[in-house]
Amino acid sequence: MDEETKQDIEQELENNDTIKDFGIPGYVGYKKNIQFISLIGEIEGHYVAPSDKKTTKYEHIIPLLIGSQQDPSIEGLFIILNTVGGDVEAGLALAELINGINKPKVSIVLGGGHSIGVPLATSTDYSVIVPSATMTIHPIRTTGLVVGGPQTFRYFQKMQQRINNFILRTSKIREETLIELMYATDQLANDVGTILVGDEAVKYGLIDSVGNFTFALEKLNELIENTR
Repeated sequence: MDEETKQDIEQELENNDTIKDFGIPGYVGYKKNIQFISLIGEIEGHYVAPSDKKTTKYEHIIPLLIGSQQDPSIEGLFIILNTVGGDVEAGLALAELINGINKPKVSIVLGGGHSIGVPLATSTDYSVIVPSATMTIHPIRTTGLVVGGPQTFRYFQKMQQRINNFILRTSKIREETLIELMYATDQLANDVGTILVGDEAVKYGLIDSVGNFTFALEKLNELIENTR
């Protein structure tokens, strides 16, 4: 086996491992100055989700984000979102980590950016949503037995305020609008909240622009160019 063939096999094995763990192929043959990160399915945090669910494990994403900050060859971060939400603290932790990276960042919502996916979408310098994508805004909730009612209620109040504060800090939506959408009673069966489709998310100031993948990538390249 010659050296070139050996390298090709090693690269293919590395690609397969990367796809399996992160859903991101290790592309060959181009300058990788942008780190692409996909957040799909359910954001899995402190507890392991059932095996029949598609998840993104936050402990897999954290090293990618740290590497993006530390690697001088990475000039920008591109976040691809199609998530139903998931672990609130894990999602908020990822959103804060993304927001804290001091390199140009763009997010695009494909399919859906629901629940804790909302702050993940707004965590970047510029956010894009495709026309067919949806975003669900609703209060956090729990299932099962709640012990210590008033204390638990206050805990959830504080958790909700943390999420709201992050969204208000990283988007253009007004607080009264966010609260109104969150507690609307005419859209979700047996629940409160609002579903925003495409340009509705832009109209309310939650997302910066409607566009496609090429538009979002061009925007990131523009931001990168402005920092050089």
